Amino acid sequence: MITIPAGSFEMGLNGVSPNEKPTHQVTIATFAMGKTEITQAQWKAVMGSNPSYFAACGDNCPVEMVSWDEAQDFVKKLSEKTGKQYRLPSEAEWEYACLAGGKNQFCGGDSMDAVGWHSGNKNNPTHPVAGKQANTFGLFDMSGNVSEWVQDSYHKDYTGAPIDGSAWQDDDKQRVLRGGSWNYPPQLTRAAIRFGDKPSNHFNSNGFRVARALP
Repeated sequence: MITIPAGSFEMGLNGVSPNEKPTHQVTIATFAMGKTEITQAQWKAVMGSNPSYFAACGDNCPVEMVSWDEAQDFVKKLSEKTGKQYRLPSEAEWEYACLAGGKNQFCGGDSMDAVGWHSGNKNNPTHPVAGKQANTFGLFDMSGNVSEWVQDSYHKDYTGAPIDGSAWQDDDKQRVLRGGSWNYPPQLTRAAIRFGDKPSNHFNSNGFRVARALP
């Protein structure tokens, strides 16, 4: 886990996709975030099985074929095992951690080839975590490899979004995915890109990383 320092940032991006605006200032409290996406080995250690379509990629590859609902089961069991309260990051926490105080196009820089796996450089679908350049906070694969579930319900834009870093939750029709994945072109792995999907859906391009509050 990496400690993410408290701070404020401008969330979203005007002029690209309607669901990325309006930009708005958000204040984030200190929290901890997974250095990498949850791996197949980590999932198996907590849940006892491996749902991954790309299981042959190996223990150090991100777990995928995991729904938002199943990610909730994982963080609950991990919390019970460790005595620490793990959860999914909020969408605001995710973007703040991705940008790490900068304004790069991708999480960690302006070259997607340097920071993550996408449809133009993947060779294989998923790859072992931490194989590309980390961002300033020391987080790997925030752009690409697998898309990451966050806690929030999906909204068509940021009108009315919280400004305190908390998750924006009002229904279970769709939940948010961030970061893009191995089967997306670079323009769909940008720091501001966001998608929604049903919380029960499974895809071999979707995974997650964990977070927890700090005192």
